Amino acid sequence: MTTTEEQAARLAIADVRSFDDTTAGPRRRAALANHTRAWLAGLWRGATAGMRTDGVALAAVGSLGRDDPGPLSDVDLVLLHSGRVLSESAINALADRIWYPIWDAGVKLDHSVRTVAQCRSVAQADLTATIGLLDLSWVAGDRELVTAARATVAHDWRGAARRRLPEMLESLAARHTRHGDLAQSLEPEIKEAKGGLRDLTILAALAEAWLAQRPRGEVVTATGLLLDVRDAIHVVTGRGRDRLLRQDHDAVAALLGHDDADDLLTEISDAGRVIAHSLDAAMRRASQAQRARLLRVGPRRPQMTPLGYGLFVSDGELVLGHDRLLTDPVLPLRAAALAATHGVPIAPATLTNLAKVSPLPVPWPDEAREQLGNLLASGPGLVPVWEGLDQAGIIGSWFPEWSAVRSRPQRSPVHRHTVDRHLVETVVHAGGMVREVSRPDLLLIAALLHDIGKVKGARDHSLEGAPLARAIVERMGHPEADVALVERLVREHLTLVELATRRDHADPGTVEAAISASGGTLAGFDLLRALTEADAAAAGPAAWTDWRSSLVAQLTTAVRARLDPDAPEPDDPAPRAQPADVERAVRAGRVHVEARSSGSAWRLDIISTDRLGLFADTAGVLAVEGLIVRTAIVRTLDGLAVNEWHVESPRVENPDPARIGRLIERLATGDLSPLVALEKRRNRPTRPSATADTASPGQARAMIVPGASPDATVLEVRAQDRPALLHDLGRTFTRAGISVRSAHVATYAGQTLDTFYLTDVADRPLAPAQVAQVVGLVIDTCES
Repeated sequence: MTTTEEQAARLAIADVRSFDDTTAGPRRRAALANHTRAWLAGLWRGATAGMRTDGVALAAVGSLGRDDPGPLSDVDLVLLHSGRVLSESAINALADRIWYPIWDAGVKLDHSVRTVAQCRSVAQADLTATIGLLDLSWVAGDRELVTAARATVAHDWRGAARRRLPEMLESLAARHTRHGDLAQSLEPEIKEAKGGLRDLTILAALAEAWLAQRPRGEVVTATGLLLDVRDAIHVVTGRGRDRLLRQDHDAVAALLGHDDADDLLTEISDAGRVIAHSLDAAMRRASQAQRARLLRVGPRRPQMTPLGYGLFVSDGELVLGHDRLLTDPVLPLRAAALAATHGVPIAPATLTNLAKVSPLPVPWPDEAREQLGNLLASGPGLVPVWEGLDQAGIIGSWFPEWSAVRSRPQRSPVHRHTVDRHLVETVVHAGGMVREVSRPDLLLIAALLHDIGKVKGARDHSLEGAPLARAIVERMGHPEADVALVERLVREHLTLVELATRRDHADPGTVEAAISASGGTLAGFDLLRALTEADAAAAGPAAWTDWRSSLVAQLTTAVRARLDPDAPEPDDPAPRAQPADVERAVRAGRVHVEARSSGSAWRLDIISTDRLGLFADTAGVLAVEGLIVRTAIVRTLDGLAVNEWHVESPRVENPDPARIGRLIERLATGDLSPLVALEKRRNRPTRPSATADTASPGQARAMIVPGASPDATVLEVRAQDRPALLHDLGRTFTRAGISVRSAHVATYAGQTLDTFYLTDVADRPLAPAQVAQVVGLVIDTCES
């Protein structure tokens, strides 16, 4: 990258050596601030040579005003003047003599020219300007003028802060919605996101208005970390950006001394949570002060609403009635359950006191287990209360294993939260299904612990999490049967959705696998099904689509039919005879297509004369139509193919059954023109996503799943996705003389995870020689 002389100087101050210890950050930022101020003072002297400068000054706001600039941060300057010493034209000419050399140096500049009165007027009209001007600091010229401007803005702010709190809350909410939550982002916006550096200026502004304490302790530590990350982003990218993009994770992590990027992201998440939690508490304090001021007529006593057990709600927070309660080790659980149930946070001082309570004995007393159940069943109120408990260290005292997943990032594209937040969100979703299972307490505990094995270095988090969950539930004092059931649920929590989306529900082997995963009981299966849905729904909309929901429902119906004599029978998977007019048309060479909507997905029933290559042709036509295939079930009845395709339609509102039928008919006659568009799309170069993982996906894999079906050979294919891949695989099977009985297609982060049930011409599983042949052909197809 080409830099100007000034940019190079600022980067040199922040070279790699300045990141070598934990105290380097403040020293580096102080050096950058001193260097920048000295440079600007030099520009000032040159611009004002021979001029009278009383009543004129150069001041800084923003990061330079706070003395914490980054290597390539913008410079925010205000040219202050009294309005009496120089004319307007002279002031503008002076401004040009200062601004142009800064621009010529390649430094980004935000500038303004104002009198003290104008600063006051702008601050009164614009909340953002108010908060910015609170950081106003002298650079050169008349120091008293800068002091007067800052004192005036601060005085006005203290008088108006309570009145402007609603405006501040609205501004915060809008910014957080726009930039997201720093703690939950894989590409965190260090400055503007919730829990970012901009929130620290809000905390400082509240402190300036005497509505909150100055940031200290953990908040100061978190601030230093985020500033170090911002500085490292500037050095690594050579740009003054504030977002940590995926492609910069490793370089920034290495510069800051981390073994891997996930450790860095964990620290960033922790810092963001500390700042966000502190800001939430400060805004509550400020709102309480505002209410007290509005309601005060005479001496005011605190309004205490009793909740029982010596706990009260006061000013919208749960508080302790007396310190004598702190001798009860169950108190934190009881307080948390009441707070979450009533939808109020626990007051910061109360959290501090609860953290001092003696730890729970092992095994837990019955009341502790009951109160944990009440807390986990409290619904959405659980999330903020759990966060407060976690910030106070109380969660770690209950579950020491929690620290290993705390703020742990998840790189799966379907996940939107860190591991620990995902666990809590899963509990919230599971709370909506407690009436569907016989043991709601175990469902909620399994939801809380299902990803407890997602620790650093874990290969299979389900297998590694199961013994951790067992140890936790044993400490809680549950009987062995309950312990074993929770352990099973954690170990198998991914099994049901994998079977539902990647196996043939009509195959007895699929149903047997689902029953085995749940322990062979209907009660166990109901718990596993509810956990499956809660886990996927908490992960995000990409993990629990209408398509996945319908597939899990189909498998659930099949399993219930086996385990519950009174359950309704599942739909007969055998193909049904078609109406006479449809059958006549199909035997005459027509293709009959029916489309039925299922939420955001569609079911296409495609009836045609059976032939080799029909699967490939249908897959190609659906790709041309812009439809994403999720499941294909191929059946034959008296020479007719009665096939069922489940598709999603991201680019077209409704599939056109008549057009799909006509295109398949043309392919059957040897007319390949319907696939011309597909060939063009296949050959079109693709540009990788800016946020995609740049690591090589590795070689395509094709694996036989032994024992998955007694009637077919089950082949799993994992490869880089591309346009028309399913069509290409279908053509490969056709050339090998192999029939596709069903296909189950999934794509994650550009990688396919497809499962095919294959048979030979006699509708039998493939012979060993055919298996070896098809595996090689499939790999070649995926990599061609």
